[in-house]
Amino acid sequence: MYLPTHFKQENQAELFDLIEHHPLGTLIVMHADGLEVNHIPFELDRLHLPAGILRGHIAKANPLASLLSEPQSAYVIFQAEQHYISPNWYPGKQEHHRVVPTWNYRVVHATGQLSVIEDQKYLRGVLARLTRQHEADQPAPWRLSDAPADFIEQQLEKIMAIEFNIESIIGKFKLSQNRSQADVAGVIAALNELEPQIANSIHKFYPK
Repeated sequence: MYLPTHFKQENQAELFDLIEHHPLGTLIVMHADGLEVNHIPFELDRLHLPAGILRGHIAKANPLASLLSEPQSAYVIFQAEQHYISPNWYPGKQEHHRVVPTWNYRVVHATGQLSVIEDQKYLRGVLARLTRQHEADQPAPWRLSDAPADFIEQQLEKIMAIEFNIESIIGKFKLSQNRSQADVAGVIAALNELEPQIANSIHKFYPK
């Protein structure tokens, strides 16, 4: 990943926060015939030092399953808020017109070892925690026990738990850090109307 210094984010807490708020990761595994790419909702275990563990599940019918008879090197990308940035938002445009469009975004890239965990108790734990996390804001959160036991067993037979041991992790928070304070103020004002979440991120991460 091309990573200019002013966009580099190495604060592990910030990287972990992004993953937890945007847990759908793009999982990439290279093999003899090319790349296997999947989109997986992950659970992050940030307490597993030094760099954390990601846990999830895949269908046994997924071609990725056949590649995991032994651990494989893999790459995971998480993307948070993003938005187009118009040159019209820069006050500098009115002075010199030497501005162009760009795109602001926040991403985290992680490398590590991906493996299958063939343990039904482990799989149930992953599913229970993921469900609990993402049902938390529901009026009546769904639980595994809400479905008939035999139905759950049938579904469990079709999936397998995966674990990704993070070996390195880095973030690119491209949030107008290379623009003047006046230009950033213009960007934030426009995004407050269009995408307040990224406007808040620009305000938070712009060098003070």
